[in-house]
Amino acid sequence: MSTVGTADMTDTTDAGTTGAVVVYGATGHTGRFIVAELRRRGIATVVSGRDEARLEALAAEGGADVLVRPAAVDDPASLDRALAGAAAVINAAGPFAVTGGPVVEAALRAGIPYVDVAAEIEANAAMFADRAEAARKAEVPVVPAMAFYGGLGDLLVGAATGGWEAADEVHVAYGLSSWRPTAGTREAGTVSHERRAGRRVRFTDGALRYHDDQLAEQEWDFPAPLGRRTVIAEFTMADVVTVPSHVDVPEVRTYMAAEAARDLAGPDTPAPEAVDDLGRSDQTFVVDVLVRSGGIERRATARGQDIYAVTAPLAVEAVERLLSGRARTTGVASAAAMFDAPDFLRALAPYLSVELSHRP
Repeated sequence: MSTVGTADMTDTTDAGTTGAVVVYGATGHTGRFIVAELRRRGIATVVSGRDEARLEALAAEGGADVLVRPAAVDDPASLDRALAGAAAVINAAGPFAVTGGPVVEAALRAGIPYVDVAAEIEANAAMFADRAEAARKAEVPVVPAMAFYGGLGDLLVGAATGGWEAADEVHVAYGLSSWRPTAGTREAGTVSHERRAGRRVRFTDGALRYHDDQLAEQEWDFPAPLGRRTVIAEFTMADVVTVPSHVDVPEVRTYMAAEAARDLAGPDTPAPEAVDDLGRSDQTFVVDVLVRSGGIERRATARGQDIYAVTAPLAVEAVERLLSGRARTTGVASAAAMFDAPDFLRALAPYLSVELSHRP
């Protein structure tokens, strides 16, 4: 692989990108976790984004060889140069309402898999609605929301359903010990709020529907040791886009621990702070999925540490599977539609503890 430095932008066949994964938005909080995960797995990496100086500094960290290719979403030619010769791209640059379209279009032009970590509901819905035909024709896999929100819940639903093509209802409850949002999370939230004109969204009667109802609290019985906790009902996350994309279900509802919701809403809540050598915060989480169909109830639960950090192995595992021929389809598909959900979750054992249970 090429040594650290900015690639010659006139060279579109640089050997340094052969087999490499481009991380767009590499200098962001989640982007850094993704770059570190690629390095740990020995995957050649190209870091990309708008700020060349920050990219150079990131590439120099740790003494690993990483190719730097600056690019901007409003400059398609620069994106083409960044992706030239690469094997795949992971888009970690939000707001994805701004970056998703340009980066996926560049991936389709390059004929390489695209994965993003978008949590924005409308950005994910647009990816399925607007890029499906082009991705199918190009026979390129596109996996949006391959992250803690949207991706992990979708995999848990896929594992819980055990091949069901339909269900009566799906519930995804997030038990976060705290939520210190990054600047990117806050910016994406602002963009989503503006796109909805301040309205809220839910998935009911088989469709996304906007409303002005006030948020309500209820109790959720998380598995031990978390136990019964107060959650914000219909704290809607990207699972309402990913799950219905492959499960015929009229109701998908998501919930958030009340403490974490208050953290997110607080304007003075600080950003995450690292507490270990991996750069993770002390935040812990439980994602509890409940699927009902007829008289059968199935549950899947995942536990781990740091929602931003765990996004990295989710995205990188997805890319590794795409590049090694372990995908179920091409075109735009969610995590559980693209991959074998139980097998994928087993591969995340170093990062997650997952449990499945069925109740007749």
